[in-house]
Amino acid sequence: MASPYDHDLDKTPANYQPLTPLSFLERSAAVFPDRTAIIHGASRTTYAAFYARARRLASALAKRGIGKGDTVSVMLANTPPMLEAHYGVPMTRAVLNTLNTRLDAAVVAFTLDHAETKVLIVDREFSATIREALSLAKARPLVIDYDDLEFPQDGERLGDLDYEEFLAEGDPDYPWHMPDDEWDAISLNYTSGTTGNPKGVVYHHRGAYLLAQGNVLTGSMPRHAVYLWTLPMFHCNGWCFPWTLSVIAGTHVCLRAVRQKPIWDALADHGVTHLCGAPIVMSTILNAAKQDKRDLDHTVEFFTAAAPPPEAVLAAMADNGFNVTHLYGLTETYGPAVVNDWKTEWDALDGAGRAARKARQGVRYAALEALSVRDPQTMESVPADGETIGEVMFRGNVVMKGYLKNPKASAEAFAGGWFHSGDLGVTHPDGYIQLKDRSKDIIISGGENISSIEVEDVIYKHPAVQAVAVVARPDDTWGETPCAFVELRPGAEATGEEIIEWCRQHLARFKVPRHVVFAELPKTSTGKVQKFVLREMAKAV
Repeated sequence: MASPYDHDLDKTPANYQPLTPLSFLERSAAVFPDRTAIIHGASRTTYAAFYARARRLASALAKRGIGKGDTVSVMLANTPPMLEAHYGVPMTRAVLNTLNTRLDAAVVAFTLDHAETKVLIVDREFSATIREALSLAKARPLVIDYDDLEFPQDGERLGDLDYEEFLAEGDPDYPWHMPDDEWDAISLNYTSGTTGNPKGVVYHHRGAYLLAQGNVLTGSMPRHAVYLWTLPMFHCNGWCFPWTLSVIAGTHVCLRAVRQKPIWDALADHGVTHLCGAPIVMSTILNAAKQDKRDLDHTVEFFTAAAPPPEAVLAAMADNGFNVTHLYGLTETYGPAVVNDWKTEWDALDGAGRAARKARQGVRYAALEALSVRDPQTMESVPADGETIGEVMFRGNVVMKGYLKNPKASAEAFAGGWFHSGDLGVTHPDGYIQLKDRSKDIIISGGENISSIEVEDVIYKHPAVQAVAVVARPDDTWGETPCAFVELRPGAEATGEEIIEWCRQHLARFKVPRHVVFAELPKTSTGKVQKFVLREMAKAV
């Protein structure tokens, strides 16, 4: 029987508008026009100017024929044009593709072709890579060069247009476009592509809007928070923080490169309240020379993803004025969508108890509808016993639209109505999840599953160890055995046998590494350890 609520209560322009993070900037520019939106070197940009420049960019792109469904790629450091692109490009209903600045030319060329890039904005620092990529690619985009006047670069100009000249073509009052539908694409992010070509992950306006607000809630971010850009904006659109700061009329503090003194100077001089980064960023901060560190008169909130930080690192961060919150997510979930929501009663636990809680990835963001650990074959939830391993799965509005031009991969990722992360984990009785490994990183030795994360956690606790990664090494007898790659702290000493003995004291015998290699760990541009490289190195051990 039809309900009266189903009649004469239709969507109209008055009561329904598509969700988009573009509206956040419009509001902040109207309410706080003179508030500093961007700090870059000695330059300052107000919210009124930020909004006007984004509209100029949109207008200039539209005059060049850019519109719905077109891709605009950018190869930029954490600079103001990168922030402007996050608004100006989708204001034309086009799609923003932020390129990883550390990729090689061949991968960039593949990306330009696969994305069918129409316009390419490039910082002169990366001109050599882009020149080679353009020579390899079939795509022939309009190339716009960006000269960073605050931090000049030596690279050559590749196009006929300078970024500021291009913006001058645009109208600061350009009547930009809302998306036709909040499901429309807003950005395109490519996965790392450790095997085969990278996959293009497509975000929509609705997801970007919700994750941006989710960051505010998760980080308890106050109005006018000050955010330092240590996280690359090309990585999952900077975990959506380019849009998040406009929710609260916060200040972006740009940083071209993650360097110790500039970080400490920014923290102290600009009153930074929040920043994000991989564990390597914490090491960079903590290992700064004494003369480069600055006294802070406030606590700085630090969000980190990837492996949970060791207890010693968390303690050192606290001693230096930081509160660390552990997040978890993937490119396919707009960055972090899970948070280790700390409970005050856990503060009363002993060191081991607190460390056990901190090792968990946690619970879903408020912006995520469902998080579960399931058997990928039966799609049934695993028992919440902290022991039974399953695959971590997501469901909700902050999960990607799918993979661009790859329906097979999209169908596999969404099989059974859930996004399959490829991460293996457990659910604890209180509902918090904890990763045990990537499905491809689990070590199967003599028929027994060994979590590389568990072994790494033990080795991290050795006082001489700064970083560690454990991978499978082929073994004729056992199939696979753990092989540990270790970085020592500056000035520290340890032998492989000492590390192995340490593991014997804290692990079951079959989990103890048979080999220890002391070497610098290969990492991606976002600080994640490249285990596929280590697996190849382990074969030669």
